[in-house]
Amino acid sequence: MANGTLFIGFGLAYPGYQQKSLKLFAASVDRYRELQKQGVIDSFEAVLLDYHGGDLAGFILLRGDREKLNKLRMSPDFESAMQRAGVLLSHVGCVEAFTGEEAQRRLTDYGKQLAEWG
Repeated sequence: MANGTLFIGFGLAYPGYQQKSLKLFAASVDRYRELQKQGVIDSFEAVLLDYHGGDLAGFILLRGDREKLNKLRMSPDFESAMQRAGVLLSHVGCVEAFTGEEAQRRLTDYGKQLAEWG
């Protein structure tokens, strides 16, 4: 059951690296499909954003078991892929994200903290 989410954000390709960044994106999607078949992740979604004047050009959400996602994130393969993306693309980052019930739990806790400390 998916109780975890990783958000992998990225900006535009650096000048001269556009073709390589397209190849990297395709390879990443293929890799996430394979990880899904292997049961390492439950699902993924690749999202491209329209031009909006900000730094974020798109993101990929990986969903799955939080422990499996944490193990994936710390794997040498994943770290290398993130470094490769950082060579080709601006504003690359990966953070744990919260959706569904976990997002609601965190918002409820935040409200309690505001009531006590805000």
